[in-house]
Parts: sequence; structure tokens; C-alpha cells
Amino acid sequence: MSLMSNLFVGQSGLQTSQNALNTTAHNMSNLDTTGYTRQQVMQGDMHYNTVSKNPAAISYKQIGQGVVYSKVRQVRDVFLDQAYRRESGRSAYYTTSYETMSQVETILGEMHGATFNTSMDNIQRAIDELAKTPTDSVVQGLVIQRAAAFLESAQGVYQGLCDYQNNLNVQIKTDVEKMNEYGKQLFALNERIVRVEAGGRETANDLRDARNQILDELGAMARISYKEDSFGNVTVQLEGHDFVSRNMVFEMGVEQDNITGFYTPFWKMDASFTVDGNGNKHYNTEGAEVYNLRQTISSASNTDIGSTKAKLLARGTKRANYTDLLDENAYDKDISQSIIMNMQAEFDQLIHAVTTKINGILAKAADPKTGYMCEKVMVNGEETYQPIQLFQKKASDGYTYNTNTEQWEYNEEFDKSKFKGGITDTENLYTTMNMIVNPALLKEPTKLGLLRPDGKEDFATAAELAKAFQTEELNLNPNVKMKTNYADYYSDLVSQVGNTGSVLYKICQTQSDTVEATSYAREEVMGVSSDEEMTNMVKFQNAYNAASRYINVVNEMLAHLLNSLAG
Repeated sequence: MSLMSNLFVGQSGLQTSQNALNTTAHNMSNLDTTGYTRQQVMQGDMHYNTVSKNPAAISYKQIGQGVVYSKVRQVRDVFLDQAYRRESGRSAYYTTSYETMSQVETILGEMHGATFNTSMDNIQRAIDELAKTPTDSVVQGLVIQRAAAFLESAQGVYQGLCDYQNNLNVQIKTDVEKMNEYGKQLFALNERIVRVEAGGRETANDLRDARNQILDELGAMARISYKEDSFGNVTVQLEGHDFVSRNMVFEMGVEQDNITGFYTPFWKMDASFTVDGNGNKHYNTEGAEVYNLRQTISSASNTDIGSTKAKLLARGTKRANYTDLLDENAYDKDISQSIIMNMQAEFDQLIHAVTTKINGILAKAADPKTGYMCEKVMVNGEETYQPIQLFQKKASDGYTYNTNTEQWEYNEEFDKSKFKGGITDTENLYTTMNMIVNPALLKEPTKLGLLRPDGKEDFATAAELAKAFQTEELNLNPNVKMKTNYADYYSDLVSQVGNTGSVLYKICQTQSDTVEATSYAREEVMGVSSDEEMTNMVKFQNAYNAASRYINVVNEMLAHLLNSLAG
């Protein structure tokens, strides 16, 4: 080997060691940077010069040209990345579900003293007192007052559930916008990475870190799968649908329901649309929905992944009411997996049962002919008596006067022969938000009466009102077969919330431990160790010094040779 070739070998050692030191310094400077992946120097032999070829020899005579700084690679484990993103998505799902259940507990107020149960106990005690002295005006006034407080408290609870639905609804829209933005960023990063790495001599490690960080964030929001092609593009599927391809981003849209205002995420490319006179698009999202909310939630089938799906399930698709519990099949498909809709339906069933039971007992005792337990109303310009109701519907009448029979007929809430699933048109229903306490009774509680035309107190009706709260006639939902009274029903409802919250909390804790363990395992591979990097720094510095001394020796040899020849 010539001395000039030796200089080249020394120069390659200097250059390679300097680049390796730069990489080590880069690792150290990003020690605490979120999402940063440790970079590792790959060194290799430069091309060999072949001096001679002898077929009889074992190998050709070759001269090496030194070391080459061939590549700086990221140190990652693809299987740990996939496991982390899957488990973090599952953790986000159960964390969101637990937070929703905690919010429901707060709305009920059972953990903070201001409980709905207090208002129900109060109306029950007032009616118990009424059973002792039916005609006492003070007790009658107390019953009306407690009834108003009961309904106000019930409407506060139900409105709180609706408000939280609205809150989740806004979050869902924000999540979809954020996921779309992540998709655009991934597509842009793909293009930049491909351009940088097209020559094959450079690896876009920092851009890859940014891309991996986005995949981590996206994995917590939705169930994703992804793969990298030979050019460096990462293609992503979200909920089993193409999201980021080599050529485009398949954006999601949100279609808002005209009645509830709830947003439904859908794939724009899969949905048909019409354009109105103002140029606005109106999508038909049927068959283009991003999420199938009727899937059974289970870890085995990976349907319990993503915070956005948890929000959609918790929010549900509508404001539920007691009619959603009347059809077992519809309940199982549409209501049971939604925390808030399930609570709305079960709570509304209690309010409906209490109010219609009291109204029914009063109607049974009413006698429009004598005016007992009735109130005066005008029909066709004539004054007549209508059975009195303690609780009235806001938007429709409870009774209709039949002019042929000259009798008041109860207006059925809905046609049971045509009933299929829950009813969303609630104006004819005795639902929590569609009721008021009879204004006439609020103004004059003594109209409640309970004094018969013969002058006797109506102890029988008052006793039946008191007995109503002890009658076991309610099932919590179609999957619970045991019937309970009103007080026990509410206790069961609260226990259901508490038990479900406890289960979700334990799942959250277990899942959090799984994510933490996976994160630690991943950090052991991709994280920067200051001790290891300091060791590498010493190693590369010594290599640099060795190459420098090697060049000095060769330089001295060349100088000695030239001086000798000159002499």
C-alpha cells in the first residue's frame, strides 16, 4: 500500500469519527425531547482496490481504503411500537368511559350531598302525611311543593346528562378535525422523507420521529394499522378504512343531526351528497360511517380502542327516554352500550312511573259529574269538569273531551300496536323534560281536594297514593328481571353507576400498567441513555485521536522520505 493511500485511510477515520461524535452529541442534546428516537452510527468498509487476481490463490489481492460513515439509523422495535399504540388506544377508551361514569355520578349528586334521592324522599314523606290528614290544607300545600321540587330536581339531573352529551358532542367534532390534521401532517411528512432518502445516502431521522409521534397520538384516538413501503411512505388505516395512502388523505367529515345536533363522523369519499341553492353540501352518511357503534365491545376483537369511539358510545345517538326500555331488542342494539343514553332511559323511566302513577290514582278517584278531584275547564264555550292531574305534559293535553259520550278520555301516550323501539317525538309522552306541575294546584293547593261530596275525607285515595311508592313494579332495564319499588329502583340505579364506575376504574388501572410497561420496554430500545452516550463519546473521541496520530505518523514518514531523496 502506498503512503498516499495510508493518508486516505487516516482521513476517512477522522471524518467518520467526527460524524459519529456529532451523532452522539445530537442524542445527548435530545435526551429529554418527547418522541425522540436514539440514533446509532453504522460504519462499514470503503470499496477495496484490487491489486492482482491469481486463480490459484484463495482470494484476490486487495487494498482497503478505510472506513465509511455508511448510515445513521433509528433504534426502534416495530412490534413494541404496534403494541404501545394498540394498548394506549385501549387505555384511552376505558379512561374516557370512566371519566364519563364519574361525571354521571357528579350529576346525580350522590357523592356530594345534593342528591336527587332527597327530593324523592321528601315527596314520599309528604304523601305519607297526606294519608293521615287528607284534607289538611297545609299538608296539601306541602305535597304540591314537594312535587314541584321533585320534578325540578329530576329535570336538573336529566338536563345535566343532556349537557354532558353536548359537551361530548363538541369534543367528537374537535377529535375528527384533529385526526384529519394528523392525516395531512403524515402525508406531508411522507413526501419530505421520500425526497430526503431518495438518494440512499441520508436518513430523515428527525422527520421520522415527528411521524412516529403523530402515530402515537393517532393511536390513542382511534384503532389504526399502518405499514411502511420500500420508499419510506407510511400508509395508515383508521377503523379498518384507508386514511393515509401514498397518493392522498381520505378525510373524515361530521354530519350534524337536525334534531339532536349530534355529529356523526363519516368518510367523505364514501358518502353521496346533494348541493343546495347556496352551494352547501348535504351528505347522506348511511354506509359511510367511520364507527360501527353496534359492535360488541371486547378486547378480543379489538373493538375497545380509541378515545373518540368511547365518546361516541358514551354520548349515544339521541336523547333517550323510558320508551327505549320497552323493546328489549332495540335496547340491546342501540342503548345498552351508551353510558349516558342508558342512564337517561332508566332515570326517565323512574320519573315517568312516579308521575303517571300519581296521576292515575287521582284520575281513578275523579268524578267529572260531581266535580270531585276535578278542575273546571271550558269546552265549546261551556264550563265542565276535567279529572285533575298533579303532573301535566307541556306540549299536549292529558285528556280529551268526547262530545258524543260527554266523557273525558285519557290520551294514550303512543300507539302500542305500532311501537318499534324508542320514541323521539316526546310531546305526547310523560317524560322528565315534557312535564310541569299543574299551575292551578301550584296557585291553589286545596284544589287537590280529597274531601268527598258527602263531606267525608277520602282516606282510601290518600292511602293508595302512599302505597304507590312501595309497589314493586319496575325493572331497571330489560336485562334485569327483578321488579323493585321506586326507592329501591333508584338505589339500584345508583349502585349500577357505582359498580360500573368501579369496574371501569380497575380496567383503567390495569390498562395503565400495561401501557406503562410497554412504554418502558420501548424506551429501553429507543430512549437515549446518557451513560451509554458518554461511553460512545469517549470511544469515538479516542478513535478520532488515533486517526489523527496515524496521519501524523504517515506525514512524518513522507517528509522523511522526501528529505532523504532530496539529499
